[in-house]
Amino acid sequence: METRINPMVNEFGAKWAKYVISSNKAITDSTLPKAVQELVKIRASQINGCGGCLDMHTKDAAAAGESMVRINLVGAWRETTVYTDAERAALELTEQGTRLADSSGVTDQAWANAARHFDEDQLMALVALVALICVINAFNRLNVITRTPGGEYQPGQFG
Repeated sequence: METRINPMVNEFGAKWAKYVISSNKAITDSTLPKAVQELVKIRASQINGCGGCLDMHTKDAAAAGESMVRINLVGAWRETTVYTDAERAALELTEQGTRLADSSGVTDQAWANAARHFDEDQLMALVALVALICVINAFNRLNVITRTPGGEYQPGQFG
C-alpha cells in the first residue's frame, strides 16, 4: 500500500493534527480508565479498517501491560469472558457510535448501559468516552483516506 499524502508535512495538516491531538490529551488525562481507552481505540480502528491506528493502539496497549489475549479478542468481545461489564458497555457504545451510517444511531439501551457503568459520579468519564469515540473515528478516517499504513509504529514514538 502506498501512502497518498502525509498530512503532517503540510502546514494545514500539522495545525489540524495539533488541535485533535490536544483534544485527545484531555481524554487521556480524564478519569476514563486507560484499559477502556485502548480497547475503544482498537475496536473502532478494526471496524474502520485503519491499519495505522491498529498498529499504534495494539502496540501501545501491549506496552502499557494489556494482555495479548484481551488485545487479540477485542473484535469478538461479545463471545469472550475477558472484559468487565464496563468495558463491554464501552465497546458496545463504540461500535454503535462508529457504525452510525449502518443503523439508526446509538440505541437508548447501549447509552443506558454505558451510563450505568460511567454514572453521574463519573460523568467526566462518560463524556470522555464519547469524545474518545469521536476522536478515534476522526483519526481512522484521516489515515484510511490518506492510506497511512500500519507496521512501522514504535510505542511512544509520538511522545
